Amino acid sequence: MNTTTTEFLVPGPAIALAALLDLPTDAIGPGWQLPPLWHWIYFLERAPHADLGPEGHDRYGIPSPPREGLRRMYAGGRVTSHRPLLLGEEADSAHEIVGSRERNGRSGPMTIVTTRRTIAQRGQVAVTDEVDIIYREPTRLATAVPVETGPPDADVPGTEIGLDQAYLFRFSALTYNSHRIHYDVDYCRDEEDYPGLVVHGPLQALLMSQEARRTAGTPAGTRFDYRLVAPLILGQGLVISAAVDHDGAVTARARDRHGRTTATSRLNFLDAP
Repeated sequence: MNTTTTEFLVPGPAIALAALLDLPTDAIGPGWQLPPLWHWIYFLERAPHADLGPEGHDRYGIPSPPREGLRRMYAGGRVTSHRPLLLGEEADSAHEIVGSRERNGRSGPMTIVTTRRTIAQRGQVAVTDEVDIIYREPTRLATAVPVETGPPDADVPGTEIGLDQAYLFRFSALTYNSHRIHYDVDYCRDEEDYPGLVVHGPLQALLMSQEARRTAGTPAGTRFDYRLVAPLILGQGLVISAAVDHDGAVTARARDRHGRTTATSRLNFLDAP
C-alpha cells in the first residue's frame, strides 16, 4: 500500500510549532526553510472518525495494524534531510510500507512495520523519512514504568522542557495524533498499563533534533537516527542534552529528571568525509 499527495506548504503550522517550542515566529513566511523533522506537521493523514480504533489510531492507514486488538508503540526512525523544504511552495509526498518483521521482545511477540515517506520539492528529493512502528499483544508491560519519587538528580545535564497537559495536547493537535495515551489518563491506566499520560515519542525526537542542531550549527544535509528506549510519563520531567562525538557527529538524549534515558539519537552530516 502507498499514497501520494501534493501539499502547498503554508506558514500556519510552522508558526504554531514554533510557538509551542517558544521560538521566534516573525520570520516564518513564504521562502522560509523548514528545520529538519518539521515536515511532521505537514502531509497529515486525516482518517474519518468512524475508521479509528478504540485506542484512537486509524485502522486502515499507513501502517495498518496487522490484526485487531494490538497495542501500537512508536519505536524510532531515520530522517535524511537532503535539502530544506521551503514554505510558500508545493511539495510532493510518497508514503509507503517498506518492511515488516516478527520478533520476540520483553512483552512477548511483536510485529515491527517500517514506513517510508519521500518528500520532493522543485523536482528534487528533500526528505527521506523512515519510521518503525511496533505492534504487540495487549499484555501487561514486562517492565513497569517507574513512578518517580524523591528530589530530581541535579547532576542530569541538559535543558529541562516545561511539559504539561496543554503541551501534549497542542503537539497532538499539530500532528493530528488521536492516540489516547497522550490525553486520556484513565485509558492509560486501565487499558495500556501506564501510570499517567505518555509523552509522545516524536516530540522527544523533535526536541533532540533541535538540541543537536543547536550544538552542531545548521548544516545543509543531515541524517538523524533516533530510538525510543523507555516510556516517559508526564510529570517525570524531560531533560534534553547533546554533545559532539569524536567523529564529529552529534548524539542527543532525552531523560527524565532523575536521569533515566527514554530516547537516544545521532545526527550525522551528509557531506562528512
